[in-house]
Amino acid sequence: MYWVNGVSQHSVALGDRAVQFGDGCFTTAWVKNSRVQHLDAHLIRLQKAVTALLMPDCNWGQLRAEMQAAAEGCDEGVLKVILSRGEGGRGYSTQGVKGPTRIVSLSGYPQHYHAWREQGIALALSPVALARSPLLAGIKHLNRLEQVMIRAHLDNTDAHEALVVDTAGMLVECCAANLFWRKGDQVFTPDLSNSGVDGLMRQKIIDVLAHSDSFSLEIVNQPVTTLADAEEVLVCNALMPILSVRKAENWHYNASKLFEFLHPHCS
Repeated sequence: MYWVNGVSQHSVALGDRAVQFGDGCFTTAWVKNSRVQHLDAHLIRLQKAVTALLMPDCNWGQLRAEMQAAAEGCDEGVLKVILSRGEGGRGYSTQGVKGPTRIVSLSGYPQHYHAWREQGIALALSPVALARSPLLAGIKHLNRLEQVMIRAHLDNTDAHEALVVDTAGMLVECCAANLFWRKGDQVFTPDLSNSGVDGLMRQKIIDVLAHSDSFSLEIVNQPVTTLADAEEVLVCNALMPILSVRKAENWHYNASKLFEFLHPHCS
């Protein structure tokens, strides 16, 4: 099901800048029992992206209402919101653009996430490295070709998710999730100041750990080999929302201390 600017339809204008340039941002939310999970956080994410991309402001109250209306009657699903800069402009110029365009869609929940939560997952190192781009780092913008290529390679493996590094060889994230690992009581997550997506669940976990007496957190630039002596590895996003990693490349993990601590905070 799709809605464009509040109207049920399955098309946008060919001149829309989302089509022409990937000019916009998006967020993806978990719907449970007719409620958009972490609705406020998703709206804040979009607001920050709109500001960073110098896009025209959105009617946030109207978008909130459209998201809530789309979720009504859904037991469990995935709600995606795309904000395009809109239609118009000459070439790359944004002068004269009429926008933004609001696109809301609702689809089924990935049922394999339930099994993954019970069994854990395996990660494989992707041959596709993310370009470093501090201007766009952290933003969930519409230019996702790197992730499409990462996913294409992942589909040819037996792994469930990808380990992704940047062009300097530093760990960044997974294809569609953020990454944490634990050594003793020290927890680590990659620095996303040069590339990657600063996911809502990543933000939530960072906040939980910042107020924890059980663990300390460090945001780091480390190569993939740092996982060789990790005791525990986790991945997260707004839909999973948190999963244990049982294998990354040839390294195996059986501990669940961090997962058990975070799980009540990440449902």
